[in-house]
Amino acid sequence: MQKRDVIIIGAGAAGLMCAISAGSRGKSVTVLDHANKVGKKILMSGGGRCNFTNYYTEPTNFLSENEHFCKSALSRYTQWDFISLVEKHEIPYHEKKLGQLFCDNKAKDIVNMLLDECSDVGADVRTHCSIDKVEKTDKGFLLTSSQGKWQCQSLVIATGALSIPTMGATGFGYDIARQFGLKVLPTRAGLVPFTLTPKLLEDFEGLSGTSADALVSCNGVSFRENILFTHRGLSGPSILQISSYWNPGDAVEINLFPEIDLYETLKSVQQERPKTHINTVLAETLTKKLADRLTDLWFGNYKEKPLAELSNEALQTIATQCQAWQLKPTGTEGYRTAEVTLGGVDTDEVSSKTFEAKKVTGLHFIGEVLDVTGHLGGFNFQWAWASGHACGQEV
Repeated sequence: MQKRDVIIIGAGAAGLMCAISAGSRGKSVTVLDHANKVGKKILMSGGGRCNFTNYYTEPTNFLSENEHFCKSALSRYTQWDFISLVEKHEIPYHEKKLGQLFCDNKAKDIVNMLLDECSDVGADVRTHCSIDKVEKTDKGFLLTSSQGKWQCQSLVIATGALSIPTMGATGFGYDIARQFGLKVLPTRAGLVPFTLTPKLLEDFEGLSGTSADALVSCNGVSFRENILFTHRGLSGPSILQISSYWNPGDAVEINLFPEIDLYETLKSVQQERPKTHINTVLAETLTKKLADRLTDLWFGNYKEKPLAELSNEALQTIATQCQAWQLKPTGTEGYRTAEVTLGGVDTDEVSSKTFEAKKVTGLHFIGEVLDVTGHLGGFNFQWAWASGHACGQEV
């Protein structure tokens, strides 16, 4: 029987940060993970460079049934606190766009930094350790694992959620919550590409890899970044962002010309260059391949005519289709490629200050296992750092 003050299940971003925070207070800490190495999601994020936080982190960047829950932790451990840690370890980084911070070199720099910090505070991190059973006792918790039995006063669940199962993602954290009578809200894939109907895939065949700056809207929310055509449907930052607000059956509206009033532009070109064709005007903003394809698909009747021969009504039709393109995805690519999981352990069950379950003394939940999901751009990592640090100060 091995005894610890704190045992953390999950050696990802939240779990390692919690270990550092608790260890710095003199607590004996062990982190257990069933995977063969720690921080797998950190290592693969940001194209292998880890988008570790965002300059502009605010509570409004997060989705939750309780929009106020994230505020406490985010205010107590901010993006500037994590940036200070990165700078302390002399890890070079840069802002890519929209406040998104990436390592100059590799994501492994962040994992090594966290492991060094764990080592400095005496936190023990173990891999290849699967948990078979968790029991509550009068002395805290008893864990039966592939590496023997463990006893602890505080147990922290930092197991992440269901996204990218090939990296070992499971519903273990939800199972523990249910075991102890905590409510788990329905989950679904977030920050995930859309799939399209066979007809639309046929329409867009050959466009895979083509991108366009677009304003994408759904359910009163909009995001302006690139969309990307794929062989399964649509992806790209603005599609991933809006997917977290989309529900099956919803239409998505796409504005392919977010910078201009396309109707007025078409009228202006009609006056100045009357012999110009539609696809030529569209190709001044979109790629030629995309402009030609959309002209074929949507404006076949007008394709051979110069703008001089088109009525105002025709120009308005073209503008409306391009700036308010209504699209109904058939679904998403699911957890297989989702960056995050929406839903999870109901935040009403957990203290926003200590992350302790209100019904179970000593049991804590942090990170993605909770019903808190960030936008794309480093926000989910900042939630991991903030919730992990806040919990570590209390266990």
